[in-house]
This record gives sequence, C-alpha cells and structure tokens, in this order.
Amino acid sequence: MKTTKLITLSVLIGTYSFATAQEAPPTAPERPKRELPAAIIAKFDKDGDGKLSADEETAMRTEMKAASEARRAEMLKKYDTNGDGKLDETERTALMAEMEAKRKALLDKYDANKDGKLDPEEVKAARDAGEQVPMGRGPGGPSGKGPRKGGPGGEGPPPAPPAE
Repeated sequence: MKTTKLITLSVLIGTYSFATAQEAPPTAPERPKRELPAAIIAKFDKDGDGKLSADEETAMRTEMKAASEARRAEMLKKYDTNGDGKLDETERTALMAEMEAKRKALLDKYDANKDGKLDPEEVKAARDAGEQVPMGRGPGGPSGKGPRKGGPGGEGPPPAPPAE
C-alpha cells in the first residue's frame, strides 16, 4: 500500500511538473533587416564587399548622428524665435505647418497613383530627383499619415524638445 501511494504521488508530481513546465518566454519577433539604399552602401563600404562591416556601420551611424544633430541645431536656429533653446507650442506649430507643406508638396509631385502616400517606387523617384524624403512608412513619412517623430536612425527632424 505504501509503495502504491509513493508511485501515485510520484506520478502526480511528475504530471504536475510536466504540465506546469513552461517553455522559454517567446522573444519579440525579429524584425526583418531593412535593406540600406545603394548610395549609403557605396558611401560607407570601404572594403568594397557590397555590405557594411561593423566598423563601416559604426562610421555610418556616427555620421548620421552628427547630421541629425546638425538638423536639430538648424531647426532650433530657424524656429526658436524666443531664443530659449527649445521649441514652445507656437514654435512647434510653425515647424509642423512647414513639415506638412513639404509633405503635401512631395505627394502632389510624386504620388503617381494618387493614393495619398508614396509607394517605394514613388519614394525612389523622389530621391533620384534629389528630394529629401523621410525614411519609414509611418506617420509623417512618405505615407502621409501625419507628423513624424524622427530622431536617431531617421531622416526626419528630431523630436521637438519638451515645452516648459
């Protein structure tokens, strides 16, 4: 009888352990790596292998960060009318109005199928013509769905500093 109870208890514990065992928590799905434009690869691919090594990618990111900071300084210089080093609500409104006008002008000129957004082919045509088209397909990018919050990794303006 004692042996039967021990076996039953062991089976129950084993079953319980098996039933409650959890697999490793699922990780976030890996985003597909976005293909870099050929012009970027050509500019930073120093060894000519057609792809960016870790060092080449670091150089690219460093240059892009510097360009982003320069754009931010330029925006502050242009829109910070009170000279306090940040954009207040009125200054941000002026910035957003100009961004919207630029977005609309891009759509008017390059939205060949008139669907209200720039498809990859239309973005390529705009860039080939020398236009600065924000990267990404999210709000404010070429999709035309509203203001974009740029910053590191984007070609749009960085987010406006918080108003105080």
